Amino acid sequence: MGLLRNYKLILVLFLGISQIAHSQIIPGAYHTEQYLHLLKGKQVALVVNHTSVIGKTHLADSLLALGVQVKRIFAPEHGFRGTADAGAHIDNEVDAKTGLALVSLYGKHKKPTPEDLKGIDVVIFDIQDVGTRFYTYSSTLLYVQEACAENKVNLLVLDRPNPNGHYVDGPVLDPSRFASFVGLTAIPVVHGLTMGEYAQMLNGEGWLANKVRCDLQVIPVSSYTHKSVVHVSIAPSPNLPNDQSIALYPSLCLFEPTVVSVGRGTNTQFQVIGTPNSAAGEYTFTPMPLPGAMDPPLKGQLCYGKDLRDVATWDMGFSLSYLMEMFEKTGRKESFFTSPSFFDKLAGTDAIRLGLLAGKTEKEIRATWEPALKAYKEMRKRYLIYQD
Repeated sequence: MGLLRNYKLILVLFLGISQIAHSQIIPGAYHTEQYLHLLKGKQVALVVNHTSVIGKTHLADSLLALGVQVKRIFAPEHGFRGTADAGAHIDNEVDAKTGLALVSLYGKHKKPTPEDLKGIDVVIFDIQDVGTRFYTYSSTLLYVQEACAENKVNLLVLDRPNPNGHYVDGPVLDPSRFASFVGLTAIPVVHGLTMGEYAQMLNGEGWLANKVRCDLQVIPVSSYTHKSVVHVSIAPSPNLPNDQSIALYPSLCLFEPTVVSVGRGTNTQFQVIGTPNSAAGEYTFTPMPLPGAMDPPLKGQLCYGKDLRDVATWDMGFSLSYLMEMFEKTGRKESFFTSPSFFDKLAGTDAIRLGLLAGKTEKEIRATWEPALKAYKEMRKRYLIYQD
């Protein structure tokens, strides 16, 4: 049995590393030699989704093959297989391949309960994030880390690179006014952290409930810095299908509670913007039901706007220019916002919405968040694992 497990370990490592040899950026999950001993004789739970792979093998399958006692899988937004619509209810179920119980961490059950963690010694968190505050996997991490701290369970973060980790920008969320599942802590829209670094920040800043501290260990990414160009080979969610959509996501997500579509219900999600107003632009598309967006905004309506698939994004960063342009072309009215309160939660402030309505320039709006952003950048340095 020992020889079989050693063979499987070698096979897992070979398959995993061979898949990414071209880039040399090797996620923490691939380094089983660094964490397998931490799992020996332990009861293990996983917080994973479809991106949690070593090569082409899911982490759950890899660990089971190596004899790890995986007892439970916690599934975040979009589910274990990553096919659910954004915001869709995720049911508890059983994974057909492994027979493991799947516990949803979305909907009303965002935080593992003491019952969920009963008998568990170690929770492993391994999910590809995109470095944006309103991408909900960072909120899932906070609740998992908090539950682990409260129930004396160790947390092991298998870190992955941040495709938007080369810059930090946007308003810092005010938790006293705008905390929600799309933003729980005082970080900017683009926070410049991997999930491992963010976990260290959650502990260090006392941001977990009652300032509890989690027994945390991070397995870092090899050959990664915050200036690395990161290619995400597996779409992290149904509506972020490629690197261009991931790069545009920080700027375009603010359109979600507005009259403007970001291409949900097309094959160019988060790469186009448009609205049923011909003044908005010459490019056209019509959202239709598709997997991951079965009831997209503006379904069946011809939308006019812009095609951003060829826009250079590396130096652009977080931009308000698209938002301001569409706001202008659609008449600069309060009705532009279909949910002002949700818009403010995404932004982490009401300064952007109120600034648009007041006719302020992007420079004037940006000035409202610069002091807090500057302070955040200094604080962030204390938790970095990777060079800027």
